[in-house]
Amino acid sequence: MYEKHFGLGELPFQLTPNPKFLFLTVRYREALSTLQYGLFSAKPITVLIGQAGTGKTTLLHTALQSERCANVRCVYLNNPTMTRTEFVELLAQRFGLSAHAGESKAALLAELERVLRDRRERGLITALVIDEAQSLTDELLEEIRLLANIESATEKLLPLVLAGQPQLKDRLNDPALMQLKQRVTLRCEVAPFNVHETAAYIAARIRTAGGDATRLFTRDAVMLIHEHAGGIPRTISVICDNALLTCFGLGLAAVNEKVVLEVVRDFDLKQADPRADALSVPEPLPLHEAAAASDAVVRSGVEPPAPVAERDAVSSDSQMLFGTLGKPGRFSFLRRP
Repeated sequence: MYEKHFGLGELPFQLTPNPKFLFLTVRYREALSTLQYGLFSAKPITVLIGQAGTGKTTLLHTALQSERCANVRCVYLNNPTMTRTEFVELLAQRFGLSAHAGESKAALLAELERVLRDRRERGLITALVIDEAQSLTDELLEEIRLLANIESATEKLLPLVLAGQPQLKDRLNDPALMQLKQRVTLRCEVAPFNVHETAAYIAARIRTAGGDATRLFTRDAVMLIHEHAGGIPRTISVICDNALLTCFGLGLAAVNEKVVLEVVRDFDLKQADPRADALSVPEPLPLHEAAAASDAVVRSGVEPPAPVAERDAVSSDSQMLFGTLGKPGRFSFLRRP
């Protein structure tokens, strides 16, 4: 709706798990590598933990679409709130098994093992990925443990990925689920962005959509977005999208502090704890370094650069935005009071 007004080729803050817009911090890069390794190496169970809105689903889709997982075929479940009977029926459908397999757990396991062995002989790995896994009942978690036992003499035949909110950690620490936890061979966790990463995230998504973030968001606007979003990528995107829409409606050229405050009031978003370490202000760069840094590119979705290069890109993009004055397109290297 507002793309033409801001010189964008597409909407930059859509709430879809599009790997094209994936922004990789060091921690997210590590999580992506862990997910890829768990899938193409057919590890028994890989666990991904993260708060709601931190991009777990996007990471999963990116891992599955990556070159490293080219030989992985995935059954993806994102609504695990079901009974055991429904779970068996759904697995039979998603794995392309017979109707009889959907009526009997024993038939399901026997037929599924034959299918998995056949696919492995053809060089294919079949994986089961369960999103929102914190909602699984103890009964279904036990079924998942049994699925993780499907193996040949030399390898696991059905690698599993459980992605969920922090409550999943507590579930796995339940003594009753000790046998399931013992089968977890890889574990990774993503956290909300710090203020540098929030600035770089906004800049990267704007650039991917064909725009220039330094002309669309002022420094104070970015600080407020971070503070009220708490570093949660989904909330950052909601605020940015609505802020750009508000500016379009008012005929403004850039998002400023007043626009952000109007948006966060509309969504009743409380300010995060100002004492949090994530709200520290970045050190200013010399003018010539900032100008060079503004050309840094954040790679996303495909094979990423080395972690050091990624950290440099995050720092560069955050400086791009933290350097902007209230007037779009100009740079200042003063600290925020």
